[in-house]
Amino acid sequence: MTVLATAVVRRRVPLAAGACLFSFAVFWAVQRAADVSMIDLMVYRAEGGAVHAGADLYAMRATDYDLPMTYPPFAALLFTPLTLLDPADMRTLATLGNLLLLVAFVRLSLCLVGVRGHARVETALWVSALAVWSEPVWTTLRYGQVNLLLAVLVLWDLTRRPGHRWAGMGIGIAAAIKLTPALFAVFLLVVGTVAAVRRGVWRPAVRHACVAAGAFLGATSVTAVVLPDDSRNFWTRVVFEAGRAGRTENTANQSVRGVLARLLHTPEPGVWWAAGAVVVCVAGLAVAVAAAVRGERAWGVAACAATALLVSPVSWSHHWVWCVPMALLLWTRGVSRGGAARWAAAGGFAVTFCSYALWWVPHRPGRPELSQDFGQMTLSAVYPLAAGGFLAVAAATALGRTRGRTGTAPGRPAGRVKRWRRSRSA
Repeated sequence: MTVLATAVVRRRVPLAAGACLFSFAVFWAVQRAADVSMIDLMVYRAEGGAVHAGADLYAMRATDYDLPMTYPPFAALLFTPLTLLDPADMRTLATLGNLLLLVAFVRLSLCLVGVRGHARVETALWVSALAVWSEPVWTTLRYGQVNLLLAVLVLWDLTRRPGHRWAGMGIGIAAAIKLTPALFAVFLLVVGTVAAVRRGVWRPAVRHACVAAGAFLGATSVTAVVLPDDSRNFWTRVVFEAGRAGRTENTANQSVRGVLARLLHTPEPGVWWAAGAVVVCVAGLAVAVAAAVRGERAWGVAACAATALLVSPVSWSHHWVWCVPMALLLWTRGVSRGGAARWAAAGGFAVTFCSYALWWVPHRPGRPELSQDFGQMTLSAVYPLAAGGFLAVAAATALGRTRGRTGTAPGRPAGRVKRWRRSRSA
């Protein structure tokens, strides 16, 4: 970027910051006007209280909805400070924290896809101002969820230089809080192993995966010492209770299991889900690993995220905050290569997650999802369908090119196209 272009971008940053603050302020006001319950945050507080009281974590029920503890016991240890806060103050701090995490998540996502320098600061602010209105982010803040924290921990790891001493810690801690991020460690291990076989050298990705496993085992072991009964209860019984989190067919469940439950009109798809999850996991990881090994690290990471969300027994709509880096990848593809089809794909993907389409179908009272027609089933499967399309594009990218390019920096004047720095290989 030239000195003049850098100066122009710097002058635009305050405008982007103002737009972002305005968007966040309106968002905050709308959520307060809607009197959001932040019900999951209240469950987290109750879990921290159970730890203080020495109560059985997995027998407790919280809020008027009798919601149970579903996370590993390490999460409850982290939630204990919430008991020191008044509920009103806790909700305010949680909202503020999640908004800051959103900006951090967008910045890390831009780093992942290859945006560098001052353009990344400006673009992060504009994207954050828009992303806060997407359904996954809106719902994350509405419930006071930890999705953005987990995503930041994972991307903090995956955007660091290969071989960094602490690379892997974030994934390990995230997996100890909630198991789904563990798939990123599997992804790194396979990428490193494949690269080592092909090139005959020990790859940093293997070390990265080992650090993640060590962090996970360390956090889990410390928790087992502090909460031995709860740890034994979780790892021998609760971890296998997929239905504990809620009704499988609930329209908010945007996983393969939820889609099959609605498609087959049954609350438990059983063997169909097991078979489907295996197929999707193998295919999705194959795409992710192929992309990463060929130098398209960003596509590999995003494909792994999509796969984890699809194969998880329950992926509530607010878990899909990973739509942000996916949409940014499709956008940079449109910027770098052009074409109406690429721009349509990027725009359609973004609109999907901002449309709230999954809530257009009957979802209360009772269990109306078990009797949906074809149109309703399509709407209530909109996130898995979008993820399937994204994986198809990622596969085409991985198979069609042996050397990856990430695109053109946003805001660069027309006619001055420059290749972005290629994502670091595993």
